[in-house]
Amino acid sequence: MKIWSSEHVFSHPWDTVIKAAMKKYPNPMNPCVVGVDVVDRSLDSEGRLHSHRLLSTEWGLPGLVRAKHSVVDPTEKKMVLCSSNITLTNLVSVDERLVYTPHPENPEETVLIQEAVITVKGVTLSSYLEGLMANTISSNARKGWDAIEWIIQNSEGTVS
Repeated sequence: MKIWSSEHVFSHPWDTVIKAAMKKYPNPMNPCVVGVDVVDRSLDSEGRLHSHRLLSTEWGLPGLVRAKHSVVDPTEKKMVLCSSNITLTNLVSVDERLVYTPHPENPEETVLIQEAVITVKGVTLSSYLEGLMANTISSNARKGWDAIEWIIQNSEGTVS
C-alpha cells in the first residue's frame, strides 16, 4: 500500500473553485476521461449537495471506471470528493479523497488537500508499481489543478 498526499492553493474564492470543479470534465488537460455520468444528485435536509458520478477513462487499459461521490456544503464552505475504481479491483485499488476549503488566512483563496491510497494486489513488484502509480497520480493532480484554472479562465462570466 502506498499513500500519496498533496496540498494546493488556488488564487480564487471557494465558490469560484467549486463551480469550476463541478464542471471539470471534459477538459483539454485530461483527455483520458471519455465520459461522465451523473447517477444521482440530491440536496439533503441541511442544504448539502450530494452527487454520485461515474467517470469512464482510457489509460491504456480497457474500460477503467471510477465512482465519485461528492458533498458540497455551502454553509460550511467545504467540498469533499471521494473516488475509487470500480473496475480491475482484483488487480489494483485507488481510493482518493479531495477536500476544498477556503484558505484560513485569505478568503480569496481556496485550499485543496488531496490524498490517495494505492494498493496493487497479487504482484511480486507491487511496492514498485504502487510508487509508479503515485507518480502518475501526482502528475494528474497537477493537470487537475490546471484544468480548474482553465475552466475559471474560460468561463469568466459564468463561473466567477
